[in-house]
Amino acid sequence: MGVEIERFLRLAKALPECEQQQGDKYTTFRVRGKPFGYLWPRTATVGLKQTLLEQTALVAERPEVFEVQFTAGGFGWVVVHLDGIDLDELSELVLEAWFLTAPEDLHTSQPTPEALVGS
Repeated sequence: MGVEIERFLRLAKALPECEQQQGDKYTTFRVRGKPFGYLWPRTATVGLKQTLLEQTALVAERPEVFEVQFTAGGFGWVVVHLDGIDLDELSELVLEAWFLTAPEDLHTSQPTPEALVGS
C-alpha cells in the first residue's frame, strides 16, 4: 500500500483545468483559481477538500492515515499520508476534492476514479 508523490501528481494533472502553483514548501492545486488540494513533498502528505461529514469519517476511521487540516466555507480539509493509502481510494478523494471545487460547467467533463487511476 502507499502512493508515491509522482503518482499523486499524475492523478491531479488528469483533472480538467487543474492548475498547479508552486510555493516554497508546498504545491497548490486549483481549478479555475480555486484550491482543491495541496502537496507537501517533505512530509509526503496531501491536503484535500472534502465535506465536513467525510472529513470526520475519514479521521475517525483511520487517524494514522488522515488528519483534520482545517474547516472553511462549510468544507473540511483533510491531510492524507500518502504511505498509508492505496491508489484507488486516493483517486476517489482527489476527484471528490476537484468536484467540490469545480464550477458546474466542468462537471460533465469529470473523469471517473478508474480513469484517474489509469492516467
